[in-house]
Order: sequence, then C-alpha cells, then structure tokens
Amino acid sequence: MFSAVVFLVSIVGLVNSRPSIELNRFAVENESEEVRLAAIKRLLEVFGMEDPPASPGRGHKQPPQYMLDLYNTVADVDGVTKDPTLLEGNTVRSFFDKLHSQQVEFMFNLSTVARNEKVLTAELHLFKLRPQASLTFSRHHFCQVSVYQLLDNTKLNVSQGKRLVSSRLIPIHSNGWEVFTVTQAVRTWMTDEHSNLGLLVTVRTLAGIQLDIRTVRFASGQNHHHSKQPMLVLFTDDGRRVTTPEGVLKGSDDSPASPKLPLPSLTLPGPGHRSARSLDYEEDPDRKPCQRLPLYVDFEEIGWSGWIVSPRGYNAYHCKGSCPFPLGQNMRPTNHATVQSIINALKLTKGIEMPCCVPDKLFSINLLYFDDDENVVLKQYDDMVAGSCGCH
Repeated sequence: MFSAVVFLVSIVGLVNSRPSIELNRFAVENESEEVRLAAIKRLLEVFGMEDPPASPGRGHKQPPQYMLDLYNTVADVDGVTKDPTLLEGNTVRSFFDKLHSQQVEFMFNLSTVARNEKVLTAELHLFKLRPQASLTFSRHHFCQVSVYQLLDNTKLNVSQGKRLVSSRLIPIHSNGWEVFTVTQAVRTWMTDEHSNLGLLVTVRTLAGIQLDIRTVRFASGQNHHHSKQPMLVLFTDDGRRVTTPEGVLKGSDDSPASPKLPLPSLTLPGPGHRSARSLDYEEDPDRKPCQRLPLYVDFEEIGWSGWIVSPRGYNAYHCKGSCPFPLGQNMRPTNHATVQSIINALKLTKGIEMPCCVPDKLFSINLLYFDDDENVVLKQYDDMVAGSCGCH
C-alpha cells in the first residue's frame, strides 16, 4: 500500500512539474529572443538606422556600376577604408530618374535623405548615346548642354520657368557618361521639398540654335538598359564623423596613417627575451600579453545579406590579454598606463588595477547597401576596426 502511494505521488509530481519545465523553457527562449532583438536594434543604431531597409533590393536590380566602382576605390575587399581623404563627406547616395520620360526631363525622389545630412556635391549622370547613322556627318562637332532647375512646369519655354544650374560643351559624336554639377538645385530641394519639380536638359549649337533631339541623345530609363539610366548622385555628410584624425585615438603617440591590410598584429618579444613571468602568462591563454585577435562580423548570420551589397562581413578584430609590469614599448603603453602599472606593482594605492588591453588605433569601414526606396547608398562608418592594441 505504501509503495502504491509513493508511486502515485511521483506521478502527480511529474505531471505538476511538466508545465513548470515548459514555462521555464519558454521564458529562456523568450529572454534569448528579447536579447537578440535588443542587440540587433543597438547594431542598427551604430549604422545610423532605426530599422533595416524593408526592400530586398538585391533580388530586384543590380547596383549602378558607378557605385560599385566608387566602393572599390575607397574600400578594400573587407570594406576597410583605404584612404580617408578619398571620399567627400561620409555618405554617397544614388537615385534613378522617376519620370522615365522620352524627353529630357528628369525627376528624382530625395525623401530618403535625412534632414541632418549636409549636401556637399550633387551630380547629374547622363549616358550619351551615339548619334543616329543618318546624322553621323553633321557639320557640328560640339554642342552646348545645359541643365535647368524647373521652377514652374507650365512655363518651360520662358526664363521665369527655369533656372540654369550647369552648362558645358560636349562632343556631338562621343558616347558615354556625362556628369553635370547640380548642387544648387538639390540644396534648394532639401530646404523645400515641394520645390522639387525636376530638371530639364537642353542641347543647342554653339550659335544657340536648338538641335534635333535625334542628334544628341541621352539614355532614358524607359527605353534603355538599367545600366545606362539617368542618375543623380549626392555626396553628403551626416555629421557623425569624429573630430580626431582617422584611425588615431586620443592619447596615442602615433601620427595619422591609412591602414595597410592585413593590419599588423602587436609585435611581441622573441623567444630569446622571455622572462620567467612572461612564460607563466603564455601557459595561461587568458593571461597572454595584450594582442589583437580576429572578430568576424557576418552580415548574413545577422540576417542583413538581403540589403547589404558589400561587404558580406568584415573583421572588426578585438583586443585581449594582460598588461603586466613592467610595460615594454611593444605594449604600446601611454604614459598614464606606465604610471598606473608602477603604482599597481608597488601597491602604493589600494584598488588600483593593471592597465587594460584596448584598441589604440581604429579604422573606418564602408557599407554599400539598398535603402527603403531601392536606391544604392555608400556610407562610411568611423571606428569600426581595431587596427592595433595597446595597454591604456
């Protein structure tokens, strides 16, 4: 009888404990998901975004070749900035024409540009096609191409309806990309979005006579390959750039220098110069001298591969190790760290810890991605890669 009671109590205990186990598992999973969402949100803030772009741009269109070439010019294969002076500002945005008109009128939606972004330069990129065969032997060799900001769509043929923003001579028989500076117009649009009525392009002879539209033709988004679509390119600065020189932290004795990857790891003493204490540190992996170690950030694992074009990930590196007394120059110590290590070693003041192993040089990375409107953006982010480590 006693055995039967014990058995029954055991069964009741298992039944009663099962909901508790399931609740605990649910709580752990829920907490884990909450932490993940909070981490992703914080990472988005680092990249200056509230939410990831909703548009799966890479599945719809190819990035403009100009933006790919620009990215490869300013960044290496890992996205690390080659030279911080190459890029004007820290953001480059590209916009395709929204009118797709067969005429020489163009409209660009700039709603994705943040209000705090300062427009440094704006360029209209037009692909000039070869003249039609029947017009190849035109007696004109050059033409005047002018770009106007539209002020009133009902007065295109009068001076009050438009404002000249760019004009120059181009060869009639050439083909390829032509770039016109339209910064003045874009700054006006950024001040008053309702003033954005688009751009108008006119082509005239050197004598000021309107040329046949078939003589000088520019590719349109309607009838030509997407790689030749009219495009507006903005060079802006969002104000996030740090005031200290690129790659150098305050307190560092190094002068500014552009990264030359692979970045050098901290130089450690050779085997012939090891002291008994340094051998003890090498035996314990957690007590090795301060050094730079890999830390790869994989955008695909985070779930961002759908909107980021390049890079697929990057090596942020991290600093790990101890800063034992005495601090040699190989530890790249600051004067403050040297004094702190002496105080710690002599135990002159209670509670003073050894200096910490931290990055003493940081480099920026570049991100090429699609925004919410499927425009391609190139953005530079400061202090994203630990270039070297030291005891501070």
